[in-house]
Amino acid sequence: MPPPDHPDAESTAQEVFTALADPTRRGILAELAARGPATATDLADRLPISRQAIAKHLGLLADAGLVRAEAGERRRIRYRLQAGPVAVAQSFLAALARDWDSHLSVLRDHLDQTKENEP
Repeated sequence: MPPPDHPDAESTAQEVFTALADPTRRGILAELAARGPATATDLADRLPISRQAIAKHLGLLADAGLVRAEAGERRRIRYRLQAGPVAVAQSFLAALARDWDSHLSVLRDHLDQTKENEP
């Protein structure tokens, strides 16, 4: 995945945020984070969603770079979490937070100064 200051960082962050917007995909990621790599069938057994729907969501998560498909036993495809895109999105959010912190600090200073100047 590109570093946070790379021109593609914003598009990577956008793909991550789009993928994370769906609660089912967040649930799949949470399951993979809690239990490690799994097949679509494994995930369908653990989550209240069909294997076909799981497979569709895994495809979207793979497109966003959040999971990687790898060959498992007996030609079964297992999905593993990928941290790179999340790190890019976290950097994007951290930069956004810094910008907000700066603006809020200026506002706070202005309000403090205004309050001091009141009769």
